[in-house]
Amino acid sequence: MPVNANTNPIANPVANSALRISPIRAFNDNYIWCLQNGSTAVVVDPGDHKPVLAFLKEHRLNLSAILITHHHYDHTGGILALLEHYPEINVYGPHNPNIQGITHALREGDEIELKALALSFSVLETPGHTLDHIVYYDDTRLFCGDTLFSAGCGRMFEGTPEVFYRSLQKLASLPSHTQVYCTHEYTQANIKFALSVEPNNSELNEHAQWVQTQRQHDRITLPSTIQKESEINPFLRCHKPQLQQTVLNSAQSQTGNDANETTVFARLRSMKDSF
Repeated sequence: MPVNANTNPIANPVANSALRISPIRAFNDNYIWCLQNGSTAVVVDPGDHKPVLAFLKEHRLNLSAILITHHHYDHTGGILALLEHYPEINVYGPHNPNIQGITHALREGDEIELKALALSFSVLETPGHTLDHIVYYDDTRLFCGDTLFSAGCGRMFEGTPEVFYRSLQKLASLPSHTQVYCTHEYTQANIKFALSVEPNNSELNEHAQWVQTQRQHDRITLPSTIQKESEINPFLRCHKPQLQQTVLNSAQSQTGNDANETTVFARLRSMKDSF
């Protein structure tokens, strides 16, 4: 279904009224985002080619490009099969030779132009979940893979807390209205953890009720916004004194009262891993 103001109260109308952004469900909880304008489409992180091909056929769309954020198989597994059907398309992704099918390897500061959609995106490097992770953003949208989730962030498989926290701060500094398109339906589970460390956060409690209703009806909870995440996401709130104190007082905290933001982030991530 297309994501619009009727499906998510925090979504804003897209700047290009002809553009539609739809989540293609894959695996247990992945979303492969499909951007379409007329009969042309671009997909983000196609871990599985089958639902993408089915969606393209159903909606009579022609695939013109693929965007990849990082090397994990549930984000890249469909690339080669899609290229069999669309051999001439561009595949954008990080500088990682282990990702087969990339035609344009990108670094921070690069820009890509998707002429068929009348869109262009800038690239940020956001290592932490993986070292090769990149994200794509424009004036109103952010496709952030597994770096930032609604009310959470990705597991720290590679990198360090310092590196990962800097990556999240890059995203937090984007305009507050920026829509956040992450690639997993983790919101409800993330909110349970967020409430455990910020139980008195009124915005979080209110959003939790909305998310519960959405999930009870098997409806998507995305996109979020940078503004919403600044209000509800503990991993973007490591500067908040009350949250810092909660983390420092937690049973997992054993190294004193060094309440700098990176330390708080590292402890939060460790707490979430065992939650």
